[in-house]
Amino acid sequence: MTGTIVVGTQWGDEGKGKIVDYLAEEADAVVRYQGGNNAGHTVVVEKEVYKFHLIPSGVVQGKFGVLGAGMVINPEVLLKEIEDLEKRGINPNLLISQKAHIIFPFQVQQDGLSDVAQGKLSAGSTRRGIASTYSDKTARNGIRVVDLLDKEILKEKLENLYRIKKKTLEYVYNQKIESDEKQVFEEYFNYGKKLSKYIGNESKKINELLDQGKNILFEGAQGTLLCLDHGMYPFGTSSNTIAGGACTGTGVGPTKIDKVFGVAKAYTSRVGKSPFPTELGTDEQTKGEGTWDKIEPTFEKQKSEALGKANQENEYYQGKYMRLKGKEYGTTTGRPRRCGWLDLVNIRHAVMVNGLSSLAVTKLDVLGGLKKLKVCTAYKYNNKIIENQPFDLKVFRGSEPVYEELEGWDDLTEKEWLRIAKEGYYTLPKELRNYLKFIEDNVGIQVKFISFGAGREFTIDLR
Repeated sequence: MTGTIVVGTQWGDEGKGKIVDYLAEEADAVVRYQGGNNAGHTVVVEKEVYKFHLIPSGVVQGKFGVLGAGMVINPEVLLKEIEDLEKRGINPNLLISQKAHIIFPFQVQQDGLSDVAQGKLSAGSTRRGIASTYSDKTARNGIRVVDLLDKEILKEKLENLYRIKKKTLEYVYNQKIESDEKQVFEEYFNYGKKLSKYIGNESKKINELLDQGKNILFEGAQGTLLCLDHGMYPFGTSSNTIAGGACTGTGVGPTKIDKVFGVAKAYTSRVGKSPFPTELGTDEQTKGEGTWDKIEPTFEKQKSEALGKANQENEYYQGKYMRLKGKEYGTTTGRPRRCGWLDLVNIRHAVMVNGLSSLAVTKLDVLGGLKKLKVCTAYKYNNKIIENQPFDLKVFRGSEPVYEELEGWDDLTEKEWLRIAKEGYYTLPKELRNYLKFIEDNVGIQVKFISFGAGREFTIDLR
């Protein structure tokens, strides 16, 4: 395996956490290279559910976990994750990059105000301070992890950043800053003391391990279409989510990367605002259903009703069935995800910009029960066929999906999926194998991992 990157090929939430957890068994270290606690990975191990926002998911297996320089870190959230793992009997072996940037309360405050101010161009921020922290990093006003360890440096940098944020909030957003500078200084210097044993030079350590022939797994957050440079700007995140971000986010040269696995969900989902050509139903309908805590009490009844109406070719209920069966609610926010048919225009773009070696296709079980499936192979705009991802916002907003229809497969039980996982590829339903072959033929690379359940055991490995 040596240097291997796992990256999302869609809008995030593709099931990367499960694939990373599966591959982590072969790894010596798992490295997170970008993003912050606006992202989440859910891992299921022997029916135990672990939800991560910052810590690499491989730590569940006792692997060495690294938080790279490309990340923005809320130390309060990180310490809570460490504490929660320790309560469950896991003492994470971590290295936090001294070069990663720190999220402060006034950046969280600005993030929410900025999102509202963007109006129609808002990406639908998680309001965790991610965008404003990356902005301050780029403007060279940011505060890094290493700064938390030096009282004088922290005081000097915080005075500068606090002054800028106070003026920004007052004069741009007409808001009073909600945090007290002295209190923030004391809290964050204390965070530095608690985290000091984990802080170090991750670039040196990772390169040493690679030079020793160790297997390093680089774990991306979010997905290709959210990339700051190569995604659907401005409807994305504030970091480089593609495979190249693993190099810039950790200080590892591209010659040390051997493989890049792309993770694609069997359908498409999206949290937040943006054009979404294959969306089933509308964003407003999705939001109107409520968060997971409101859905859960009547989950089974709603899922059954949705399937019946979905097979009557009601588009809204097709999307609702995917959302319910796939439990498409944000790990970080609890927000319901917009769902739609698989979009191969997206995947082809991801294959190109990430240099993908092969694909993992996840959540195939979620489509079980739908009699007919559609797959988007191109877009249509002004009577012209577009096969490549458009970046002109007017074109993307006006694009209609061009579909091909495939036969669906039965809604199998967990026991039946487990049997298939043990017996292998040729025991999959014929219609499902046709679906995978259709994907391969249209994107130009092979599917090497087939996933149809949350646990590691619900996986077929074709490497």
